[in-house]
Amino acid sequence: MVDLVRMTYGHSGADSKTNSLGQRPMQARVYEARAAQFLLLKAPPAAGKSRALMFLALDKLENQGVKKVIVAVPETSIGSSFRSTDLTSHGFWADWDVAPRWNLCLAGEDGMAKSQKVKAFEAFIDSDASVIVCTHATFRFAFDAIEKARGVETFDDCMIAIDEFHHVAAADDNRLGEILRKLLAREKAHVMAMTGSYFRGDSVPVLRPEDEARFKSITYSYYEQLEGYEHLKSLGISYSFYRGRYISAIPDVLDTDRKTIVHIPHRGSAEAFGEKHDEVGLIMGAIGEHVGRDPETGFDLVKRTSDGKVLKIADLVDDGDGRDGIKAALQAEAKGPDGKRDDKADRAKVDIIIALGMAKEGFDWPWCEHALTIGYRNSLTEIVQIIGRATRDAPGKPHAQFTNLVAEPGVETTVVADAVNDMLKAISGAMLMEQVLAPNFKFYRREDGDIRAPVETTNNGTVHIGIKGLMEPPTARARAIVENDMNELVAKACQAMDRRVVADDVAPEVATQLVLTDIIETTYENLSDDETESVRQDLAARMNLIGMAKRASQEGGFAEEAEDYDAEPSENLSLMNMVKRFVNVRELDIDLIDSVNPFKEGFDVASRAFDTPLLKTIQDAMIFQRIQMTEKEALTLWPRIKRFRAQEGREPNPHSADPLEKRLAEAHAYIKTKKAERQRATQSGA
Repeated sequence: MVDLVRMTYGHSGADSKTNSLGQRPMQARVYEARAAQFLLLKAPPAAGKSRALMFLALDKLENQGVKKVIVAVPETSIGSSFRSTDLTSHGFWADWDVAPRWNLCLAGEDGMAKSQKVKAFEAFIDSDASVIVCTHATFRFAFDAIEKARGVETFDDCMIAIDEFHHVAAADDNRLGEILRKLLAREKAHVMAMTGSYFRGDSVPVLRPEDEARFKSITYSYYEQLEGYEHLKSLGISYSFYRGRYISAIPDVLDTDRKTIVHIPHRGSAEAFGEKHDEVGLIMGAIGEHVGRDPETGFDLVKRTSDGKVLKIADLVDDGDGRDGIKAALQAEAKGPDGKRDDKADRAKVDIIIALGMAKEGFDWPWCEHALTIGYRNSLTEIVQIIGRATRDAPGKPHAQFTNLVAEPGVETTVVADAVNDMLKAISGAMLMEQVLAPNFKFYRREDGDIRAPVETTNNGTVHIGIKGLMEPPTARARAIVENDMNELVAKACQAMDRRVVADDVAPEVATQLVLTDIIETTYENLSDDETESVRQDLAARMNLIGMAKRASQEGGFAEEAEDYDAEPSENLSLMNMVKRFVNVRELDIDLIDSVNPFKEGFDVASRAFDTPLLKTIQDAMIFQRIQMTEKEALTLWPRIKRFRAQEGREPNPHSADPLEKRLAEAHAYIKTKKAERQRATQSGA
C-alpha cells in the first residue's frame, strides 16, 4: 500500500534521554514551569504527560503549599496512566503514590453508583490522603455536591489536573468549563490542563481568550516528539477507498505481520452492515480460520491462511463478561524469569486488537505499528487520538502507520484528491497543535411564522437547524446534556438499535421513543420527564439525520431531503462533506498530493514525501495565516533570526515561552512563506 503521508524524522533519540531527575525533555520543560499556578500542556499522545504531571504535583505538594491533588480523566481506562509509579529509581526525590482506595478508576468506578462516587470523593477531601484519580464525570458531580454543601473554597490549596483537556469548552453550558472558570476566578487552587489535541472538533474553543491568557502554556508537538525518538523513524498516513463492503478490501489494507489496532465503523455509519459481532467474525475470516480461544487471556486464535501461523486477536468489540479479562490481559506486563519486564514476550503477547469505541483516547499499547480505522470519522480529535495509538516509541518498531479505509465517493478522483489534500492539511495542523474549526450542530424550535431559515450557518461555523415542534431543554442540566454529550448518546443509541430494533416488525416509535428514552434514563440519574423528553427529541433528530444520509448513500448520493439541510449528518458519509468542516486549512496553498494509485477493490491517494522539512513548511504557512506582521517588521528582525540560529544551533520556536523568540519564529515563518509565494508566482509566470 502507498502511504498518503510519509514522515521521516531525525530519530536522534533525544526524547528517550532523561536528565538527572529522570525527566524526558518535555517533562523537564514542564518541571521548569512548576511555579506557575495555572499551566496548560499541549503535547501529543505518548509524550509522557502523565509523568510530567507527577513531577509537577509532587513539587507542589512538597514546596508550594498544595494540600491535595485531584486528577480527572475522561474514562476509567485512562486512570491506569496515573497509578503509583517509581520515580526515585530514576533520580527523582519522591515516588508517585496513589492508594488503591483513592484511584477510583482502578477500583471499578464503572460499577459504582453516582452517590457512591461522590461519597468516596468527599471522604478523600476529609482524609489525610494527598492524591485521588477519578473521571471527569465523578469530579463534576462531586464538585457540585461539595460546592453546595461547603462552598467552592473547599478546593482552595488543591491542585486540579484535567487530562484530555479538549473535553472542556468555553461555552456557558459546558459544566467542566464552568467549574474551571470558577476555580480561575477564585485564584486559590492550582490547575494543570493536559491535552494531545487542543481543539474540540467543533466551533467552540476550549478556553476563552481571557482565560487562556492566565495559563502558562507549554506546547510540544509531534514534530518535536518524533524527531527525538530513538526507535520510531517514520509515520505513514494513508486513505484507502473501497467499493461495495469494506470487508472486500481488508486483505489489501491489513498486513497481519504488523501489530495492528482495527477500529470497525460506528454503528450508525454507512460503512457498518449487519451486527457488530458479525463484522468482527468477517474480519477474522478474512485473515484465516478461527481455531479457538486462549483460556487465560480470552484472545481469539486465528490460523492465518497464507502460512498457517496462529495469530492472537483481542476482541474489544464484544462487551460481554469476557471483555474485562481481555482488558486485564492487555494491560498486564509480560515478565521474564528474573521478574523484570520482558519486551520480547510483551510484544508477542497479542497480534491484533479489534475495537469499536475503545482503544482510542489514552490507550497504551506501545507495540502497535498500524492503526487501521474503518469508516469516516466526524471528529478530527478522534483521528489524532487514534494516530497516537501507533506513535509510541518501542524497540524493533521503525515505522508506524495510520490507515483510514473509507467508502469511495461517487465523484471524480481529482475531486477526491483535492478533498484528501484538505484533510491532510487539517491533520497536519492538528499534529502541530493548531486550532482547526468545524461546524457545530444546534437544533432549535421552529414554529409557523418563524422568519428564520430552516438551516442557518453562523460566522463561527455553527449550523442551526430548525425543527417544528421541537421541545427545548427546560433546565440548565438538560441544556448541558444536549450541548456536550450528544456524540456519546448517539454512539450508545446506534449500538442499542443494532441489538434491539433490527427486526422488520419493530415499529419506528419503539426506536425513537422507548429505546432512546431508556438510554437517556440509564445514562443520567434523576432527570425529570420533561428533561428526558427534550434530550430524547434532540437525540432522535440526530439519529434521523444519520438514517437519512445512510439511505441516501445507499442510493448513490445524498437525497434531496439531505441536500435541503446543507449540512452533513453526525456520521460523515462523504469525504467532501467532511473537509468542509476544516475552515482554517482551506485557504492554505499547499499541495501534498502526488498520485492516485488503484488497488483491487478501490484506490489509494498518495502524497508527496511528508518529511520533516515539509511539516515545517506547513507550520510556517499556518503561522503566517494567523499572525499580524508587516514585511518591514519581518525584514527588520531578520538579522536577529540569523544571530539566534548561530548562537542556539536551531531555529526559533514558535511555541517558546520567551515572547521575543516566539516573535522571531513568526517573522521567520513570514519570510519563508512570502519567499515561497514569490517563487510560485515566478514559476507560473514563466
